[in-house]
Amino acid sequence: MTNSETDADPEPSLSSLPDAWTVWNQGDDGRLVLAYRPDVFNADDFPPPCLPTLYLTHGKRTRRPGTNPTSRPGDDWYVTLYLEPDVSGENERFETREIALERALELAGEFDAGEIDYRGLYQVPRERYFDRLDELTGATGDDDSTPETA
Repeated sequence: MTNSETDADPEPSLSSLPDAWTVWNQGDDGRLVLAYRPDVFNADDFPPPCLPTLYLTHGKRTRRPGTNPTSRPGDDWYVTLYLEPDVSGENERFETREIALERALELAGEFDAGEIDYRGLYQVPRERYFDRLDELTGATGDDDSTPETA
């Protein structure tokens, strides 16, 4: 094995996925669905439809289950965070799966660390739910102020 073979950038590993995220589905075509804390989105603690999911798709994701008829071999890859079926962040587009997977893993880490402003994605505020989700992710909510020191 030559140095150039060992120096090549490998695809990001799912082993760097934060523990709070689970690989929900992984397709042979490279598509990936990650779920955040399915253990607590179980109807007792949090409502199952609110299960945060990250999608890594080849071509734009459609609402229909199954294969994506608009996906072609040269299509870009997309990363989308869903907080509920109708509440999502923007689709981020990438030229390669490797770059898209790297972003999906970064986004999973940001969400787990409470760094995603999920409140901004909702048109109708759900304060009690947000407060509980803040506790789960460690987010600070709306309070961005820090006390000043003398």
